[in-house]
Amino acid sequence: MIRHIVFFSARRKEDVEAVRTGLLALGDIPHSSLFEVTLNTKVDPLSDEVDVVVYAEFADDAALAAYKSHPLYAQTTSKVKPLRELRYSADVVAGS
Repeated sequence: MIRHIVFFSARRKEDVEAVRTGLLALGDIPHSSLFEVTLNTKVDPLSDEVDVVVYAEFADDAALAAYKSHPLYAQTTSKVKPLRELRYSADVVAGS
């Protein structure tokens, strides 16, 4: 299983909810076995620059690739990209 974790910050504080709402559309793409978009609780003061987190699980690399090649992925990215400042992504194999 692949865990796909992406961290976002909004360009402006007032754009945080628009980023979160925009990213929720990615949940309509098939191929993931679990998909979540959440606000960072910012409990850790050393990580307060991250506003929104996307967490998804995929059976394998092929499922993740299919997800990223879906037309809704490009459409959503084009809407959210102008609102975000940073984007960090990590894809990790579960249990490794």
